[in-house]
Amino acid sequence: MIEVILLERIENLGQMGQVLKVRPGYARNYLLPQKKALRATKDNLAYFEKQRTQLEAQNLVRRGEAQEVAAKLNGVSVTIIRQAGESGQLYGSVTARDIADAVTAAGFTIGRSQIVLDRAIKTLGLYKQRLFLHPEVASVITVNVAQSAEEAEMQAKGVDPLRLAQEEAVRDAAEARQSAAASAAEEEA
Repeated sequence: MIEVILLERIENLGQMGQVLKVRPGYARNYLLPQKKALRATKDNLAYFEKQRTQLEAQNLVRRGEAQEVAAKLNGVSVTIIRQAGESGQLYGSVTARDIADAVTAAGFTIGRSQIVLDRAIKTLGLYKQRLFLHPEVASVITVNVAQSAEEAEMQAKGVDPLRLAQEEAVRDAAEARQSAAASAAEEEA
């Protein structure tokens, strides 16, 4: 285990200024290169204490900006058009990059690292997606995955286009059977 000093709040780990023991790979591959932490040496502890007020001030400014963006971004809905099978299963999946591109097209600059995919999006439908604009600020958007813009509008209104298409196919088949039975009855008569 390696001791590090956190330079910002990290979800499920700790607050700024905390000295924690973390696994060497996590520190070496994520915390240190991303400048989210420093190794907990005497020199670094002294450096952090000198820089603490400046780091806290910068954090407050970034958090304030993130809260302004989050207020505008909450409740935004983005549409992603994808090809899918009859059951609604996508040919592939929707990734964090796809969502980031859709949010950017909607007028907000979001990086794919700010999007937390809890599970892969592999079917058509509406999904609530969390965005972390700052380690202390999160926002929720709606991702509408559909085969066309018309289907996206239907899904946004609460109508399931797949179920509607299946019901229509069943009705068409029933009508075809009725007309076939009627024409067979006419031929017999």
